[in-house]
Amino acid sequence: MTSRSGPPMGFAEAFDLPLTIDLRTAARAVGVCPATAYKLIRLGAFPCPVLRVGWKYRIATADLMRSLGIDERPVYAADMEAGARYAAQLDDIYARETEDSK
Repeated sequence: MTSRSGPPMGFAEAFDLPLTIDLRTAARAVGVCPATAYKLIRLGAFPCPVLRVGWKYRIATADLMRSLGIDERPVYAADMEAGARYAAQLDDIYARETEDSK
């Protein structure tokens, strides 16, 4: 039996994944070694749908997250602060434009 492809994946890393991922990354997220992941695919027991693209397997990140019980991306305070700053900048621009048009 082979070991995992690295340390277990944390939430922050999982939320930064692209739209589709390779099997090694998905195996790491599920907490199994790649050999076990291949075996689960052959048995039709991998926890989420797996796409075969040529000789490679790809997994949709949304399907993986759902299989892990994560339906939505959490909102972080830093994201909210950045959004609030951006909204304030838009308000300032709008206020200046309305003052200039008077």
